[in-house]
Amino acid sequence: MAVFGYQYHHNEIYRQFCNAIHRTPATIQQTIDIPFLPISFFKTHRVVADTCEFPELLFESSGTTGDVNSRHYVQDAKLYEQSLLAGFRQFYGEPQQYAIIGLLPSYLERQNASLVYMSKVLMEHSGHPDCGFYLNEFDKLSNVLARLEAVGQKVLLIGVTFALLDFAEAYSMQLKHTTVMETGGMKGRRQEMTRTQVHDTLKQQWQVDAVHSEYGMTELLSQAYALQDGIFQPSATMKVLVRDINDPMEVRTSGNGCLNIIDLANLHSCSFIATEDIGSLRADGSFEVLGRMDHAALRGCSLMAV
Repeated sequence: MAVFGYQYHHNEIYRQFCNAIHRTPATIQQTIDIPFLPISFFKTHRVVADTCEFPELLFESSGTTGDVNSRHYVQDAKLYEQSLLAGFRQFYGEPQQYAIIGLLPSYLERQNASLVYMSKVLMEHSGHPDCGFYLNEFDKLSNVLARLEAVGQKVLLIGVTFALLDFAEAYSMQLKHTTVMETGGMKGRRQEMTRTQVHDTLKQQWQVDAVHSEYGMTELLSQAYALQDGIFQPSATMKVLVRDINDPMEVRTSGNGCLNIIDLANLHSCSFIATEDIGSLRADGSFEVLGRMDHAALRGCSLMAV
């Protein structure tokens, strides 16, 4: 509630939205009643607190040709990195355990991609000499993975879905010590597949028991991770609610609907985001992403519909 009060008083765009729907700090009694800003506002407005005069970071969504990109101004890079690392440690332990490899073509080819920045931070805290990014150097990547596997080095392979599939089809191997994490998205490079189809393909080609997933986006500074079966667990700075598809004011703590995200790491932008993802929320706070709202613009990092 304190974060809501701060953002209402210091974020003009959010305050105008709250006033327009007649929900203010004076009328809000519980967290579930806090207004959630439509995520599309990040495309059309500068969603930032008046305390954020000189942002340290700018994240932009990939979008599609002709689409307007979302822009997320980040006042405090250190706060973001602390949240990122705390969330990673919550599920995976210390980054130093891993050689972290990013297979992120298209993201590397543009500026201000939050996924690239996230990966860089994890690589820096890993410190392993084989950390790095790859575009389409599949032969080189295959050799690096084989060498690391031979010595039993734990590896985290973070990849955009289409690139992981391309690599897996070109290089089938046994990855005993590698955690494969897909971040979603075909970006028009391949025929769309369900997450189950993608994971089954990767598991077969690389002989792994599970494929992990990361849920994040330009407008969020916190992440959720699915260690198996596409069931995401939010990090400590994230809470997920669901809103009714036909009545956005009806918000619940479980069930099916559109996902509303509380992200406390978004302290100086907006912590209450109404996404365009459709999902299923469980009573324990875990959730599954089922697809996108029909009118939602295609996004490069959008997750695949089940």
